[in-house]
Amino acid sequence: MKLLESFKQFYASSIGKKLLVALSGAVLLLFLLGHLLGNLVIYLGRGALNDYAEFLHHALHGMGVWIARVGLLGAVGIHIMATIHLAAQNRAARHSRYAYESTQTASKASRTMIISGTIILCFIIFHLLHFTILPNDLKDVTTAGHVRPDVYGMVVKGFQNVLVSLFYIVSMAFVCFHLSHGVSSVFQTLGFRSEKSADMIKWLGHGYAAFIFLGNISIPIAVLLGFLKF
Repeated sequence: MKLLESFKQFYASSIGKKLLVALSGAVLLLFLLGHLLGNLVIYLGRGALNDYAEFLHHALHGMGVWIARVGLLGAVGIHIMATIHLAAQNRAARHSRYAYESTQTASKASRTMIISGTIILCFIIFHLLHFTILPNDLKDVTTAGHVRPDVYGMVVKGFQNVLVSLFYIVSMAFVCFHLSHGVSSVFQTLGFRSEKSADMIKWLGHGYAAFIFLGNISIPIAVLLGFLKF
């Protein structure tokens, strides 16, 4: 009970909410980087991507991938919830001209982050349903005669649908717009941004977002152009 009361007090403060937004954001930043590097294995061919997918699905006796999925959705949920509550708390705190001026810019940014964050959550759910949860009837047979799901074929087949590819590209644009603002916010909230490093961190955020965006959208574009095919 004491632990629960301590958490309630922590969450009731704006600092507590900001820390939760920053920490969940940091988790998502690391996940996006790892996810992209895994996605890029597709350029090594069907065997390499299917080997990688099989490794992930057998990690921790099959529990690893589900732990990652639940953790991802949990981090997104915490990130959106704490951001909404923080924005509401900021609006309620505008009891003076100084408070209004100091939070006006933040609240506009928060509204933008909430909208893009909600779109990103919908995209994550769709992405999980489309590429991982829904049945996949494509199979890959290795040289040893081992039959396994053909993740390479599933990705190629999925992105051959122009509407799916367009939705993916637009969603990634929202993700990376979110990232371009979020990286510097994470550094600032966790105390790693100073006046000297502010510009460097700002450009780091833009560069990170651009890398994630270009890397991910290269896959549906490569499929549509016929560079990746069955």
